[in-house]
Amino acid sequence: MINLEAARRIIAAAEKKAAELKQPMNIAVVDAGGNLVAHVRMDGAWIGSIDISIKKAFTSRAFDIATKDLAKHSQSGDQFFGIHASNGGKVMIFAGGIPIRDGNKKNGAVIGAIGVSGGSGAQDHAVAEAGAKAY
Repeated sequence: MINLEAARRIIAAAEKKAAELKQPMNIAVVDAGGNLVAHVRMDGAWIGSIDISIKKAFTSRAFDIATKDLAKHSQSGDQFFGIHASNGGKVMIFAGGIPIRDGNKKNGAVIGAIGVSGGSGAQDHAVAEAGAKAY
């Protein structure tokens, strides 16, 4: 279960990775219902990325998929084209959202997600991965 203690641990690991990359980030963690548990905006992170990080976390939990993988399938002509307009516009198809699984096993139940925004797609994904692994 993603409670506040777990969310803080996840965020701390993500912040550490962001600091290594020298890229301030917004980091959000949601529970199994896609509800925000915790969010942090590192000093210097873009204000506009607050909303994006929260929506990346929601998207990863709503569809149990990394947002970078969802993005691949949501291009014009692909099976999920237009998905970003669903769920009241809460779906983000940029890299940086990763589902968190029970025990972090590949086939474990999804119990929440992390969303990161503020850098390049590769940076956002790397920071999210570091956070997810901390669970």
